[in-house]
Amino acid sequence: MTQPVMPDERQPANLGRKVAARNRAALIAAAREIYATHGLDAPLSAIARRAGVGQGVLYRHFPDRTAVANAVLEENVWQVEQSAATQGARFADVLGVLTWHLTKSAAFIGLLHAHGVTGRTDTTDTTETIVHALALSDRVERALRKHLPEGHRLSAGEDLMLAVAMVSGAVTGPTREVREHRAAGAWRLLGVEVGPVRPYEERGAER
Repeated sequence: MTQPVMPDERQPANLGRKVAARNRAALIAAAREIYATHGLDAPLSAIARRAGVGQGVLYRHFPDRTAVANAVLEENVWQVEQSAATQGARFADVLGVLTWHLTKSAAFIGLLHAHGVTGRTDTTDTTETIVHALALSDRVERALRKHLPEGHRLSAGEDLMLAVAMVSGAVTGPTREVREHRAAGAWRLLGVEVGPVRPYEERGAER
């Protein structure tokens, strides 16, 4: 006869989904760091090592290089959108989050120049890829415009995203500190106030 399972005999919870979610988040964070330092052509094995997982784990989440870049872009755009949705957020605050991602992600800069998720205009950029990148860029613009004050110097026509593209072009340098300094200088030359340059999670943690 089958014995009933006593309370101290219960099986541990299946942590597979939680571990998978943590691994995916770690891979996206690692990809952002690797891309910022070594560019979009960095080997996927370097991303896996930075995330602390095997390369097989990376391929279970992302079948190829484009999938990794897409995931980084989606996370970047999501953070900008969440910043815009935060109660009491100002235009300068959202710009601060946007600028942080510009200093961290070469793929994000490529997106805002509408060159597709790889940040390049070569023959590997399919129509589907470019359409997806443009859709993400539109989401960034909507998030920014949500808090753009009426009559702001960037409120006319395409001035907002043109300014973003101009600043992203200035974000160069060997370290994030240098890139942040140049981004701040570019915004200053445009006469635009920018809030603290940091990711959305840090802002949320302080509220």
